[in-house]
Amino acid sequence: MTGSSPSPRPYRLEPEMSSTLTTPVDPTTAPYRPLKALPAAVDVERRPDGTILLRCPYTVGPIARDVVSWLHHWSEADPSRAMLGERSPEGPWRRVSYGEMRRMADAIGQGLLDLGLKAGDVLMVLSPNSIEHAAMVLGAMTVGVVAAPVTPAYSLADKSLTKLRHVAGLVKPAAVYAQDAAAYAPALEALRALGARIVTGTAAPGADTDFTRLAATVPGAAVVQAYAQVGPETIAKILFTSGSTGRPKAVINTHRMMCANQAMTEAVRSTDNEPPPITLSWLPWNHTMGGNALFNRNMRLGGTLYLDDGKPLPGEFDRTIANLREVLPTTFSNVPVAFGMLVDALEDDPDFARAFFERLESMSYAAAALPDELWHRLQGLAVQATGMRVPFTAGYGSTETAPMITTLYWIAEGAGLIGLPPPGVELKLVPVLDGRYEIRVRGDNVTPGYYADPAATAEAFDDEGYYCMGDAARFVDPADPVRGLRFAGRVKEDFKLLTGTWVAVGPLRGAVLEATAPLLQDVVVTGH
Repeated sequence: MTGSSPSPRPYRLEPEMSSTLTTPVDPTTAPYRPLKALPAAVDVERRPDGTILLRCPYTVGPIARDVVSWLHHWSEADPSRAMLGERSPEGPWRRVSYGEMRRMADAIGQGLLDLGLKAGDVLMVLSPNSIEHAAMVLGAMTVGVVAAPVTPAYSLADKSLTKLRHVAGLVKPAAVYAQDAAAYAPALEALRALGARIVTGTAAPGADTDFTRLAATVPGAAVVQAYAQVGPETIAKILFTSGSTGRPKAVINTHRMMCANQAMTEAVRSTDNEPPPITLSWLPWNHTMGGNALFNRNMRLGGTLYLDDGKPLPGEFDRTIANLREVLPTTFSNVPVAFGMLVDALEDDPDFARAFFERLESMSYAAAALPDELWHRLQGLAVQATGMRVPFTAGYGSTETAPMITTLYWIAEGAGLIGLPPPGVELKLVPVLDGRYEIRVRGDNVTPGYYADPAATAEAFDDEGYYCMGDAARFVDPADPVRGLRFAGRVKEDFKLLTGTWVAVGPLRGAVLEATAPLLQDVVVTGH
């Protein structure tokens, strides 16, 4: 690992420019930054019962054999290129290159084999995002060991460890990695009692080994042989559902699922002749958006991902702003509440706004719809800073779909769209209520099921093999399906009043937020 810090990119106003931003053109008519993508397209099949099938007429290109192959490619094509950046305890960025990550992954793979793990065994990772976390996951996947990152909250916030014991009981980890042995001591003790080998960040009492020793292992022929057995159907990860609608389920993520998702994106969004992306993200790797969509995209494109030590919370977002001042990403993805905090900071600091939008090619949001009010404020700032609007991309998916099943890959006005299925995805829309459709999906990106839970697996799929998302969508324009879909809430959250009237929770929540913007950031709709 290198210990040097990248030089912060200076930003300043030119002497002849005003210290406040002025709008050079009407933001609603300003041009967009170019977005290299295919035009929106969809094939529609309508059934007599009202069900609609959506497919993309474009074709998917080659699908990588496994996720680790991207690391191998860049470690050979450009081994010194920075892959990850993380704040050191002293403050400067420390970075690890693709070549260094490849060496660590191979060494850790050998170390796990020496520890007694074999292909198909589970390595549970309890730590937050870090360079070491990435190396452990990639090392495990290199030798066919299944990586199972778990939210730190199960170990640190829940003192009873109820959910941690539940997920451990599902996957029965052969080993567990915790970077901070002291913070995770109760969790490690509970998992050791289940027979797991203990790996810590540094040498610690009771640990079987530590990261430093694993990363110093000399890889041998066993690593090459183990990697040769890894294929598209190999389980790469187990990710856990949030448990918001019941106890967490263990979702199988194969290499095919994750690689197909990336190929689907590449089929509609060209990155040929573009420099590798530079991104900054706090989104946790135990979640499919951060751990699959963003991490895998960065590795596929040979980009540099900086780990944001801030979060969209009061008192913590200042760290994100400080990091953005230095990193100045080429693409920025976050949750809507973070965009609300960001737009306030940009409006307060014209210098920062100019620097932020200088090389920003696109933005995207996840987890919830972005309010139109925020979309307009951000586009206004972009036009003031550069004379152009910035394309907003978006998507929709789940832990079970690795994650994308629809994507907004073309330039569209306003927020809230989830796009259309990319090539390789079949979307089944079943009519439910008021122009809404329940979403079901088939494709190479869909999980084969829940780990060690055949009953939950059977319940999740319909009689045609479509995975039932439990969510609803509606067409932007029912007469013109190519304009795409909007998210319309959780079907399972809808409820009926004593009057017999159905309450569609998702649309109601969105309508209230839109009507009260920017005064309210969230709304809870309750019944019964």
